Amino acid sequence: MESLGTDGEMKRVVIAGCPGAGKSRAARTLSDLTGLPVIHLDSHYWQPGWQRPSPEVWRATMKELIARPRWIMDGNYGSTLDLRLKAADTLIYLDFKTFLCATRVLKRSVLGRGGTRSGELPDGCLERFDWPFFKFVLNYRRTRRERDLESIRVFSGVSHVFIRPRQLKRFLGSLESGPVS
Repeated sequence: MESLGTDGEMKRVVIAGCPGAGKSRAARTLSDLTGLPVIHLDSHYWQPGWQRPSPEVWRATMKELIARPRWIMDGNYGSTLDLRLKAADTLIYLDFKTFLCATRVLKRSVLGRGGTRSGELPDGCLERFDWPFFKFVLNYRRTRRERDLESIRVFSGVSHVFIRPRQLKRFLGSLESGPVS
């Protein structure tokens, strides 16, 4: 494993990328390998009934979350990416094709309809198809990707950018099992 912090271990990991890229799954797998706790940002952002917090409340929540000594955070939320990257030692960016991400979002919204993603969404936020969100996924590479890549370019920690799921799988498979101390 690359040297990540002053002691060479991952302690604060940001996983970002287009919705549907597999950020939450990657976070769970990485957590199993490292022992780092996962913070699913969706579960902290959304309020019952898919209500959004104010920008001020969301930034305050994010400041509390990043103050924790160890974590894996999955989710985008571009308005607070700067805070997460300043606190992180490692960034994993899933730069997967639109077709793959859109297919996964569609599958998740249809197969999970009316249910919840345990631990990933708060109570009162049932899985559903949402056309504006799906449009966001379809347009992500054109409208948001460059902003994310610019954040990666100035990130001072260790960055891993994966353009194919098999690259991510290979990376995760290369990590030693066992908790990070």
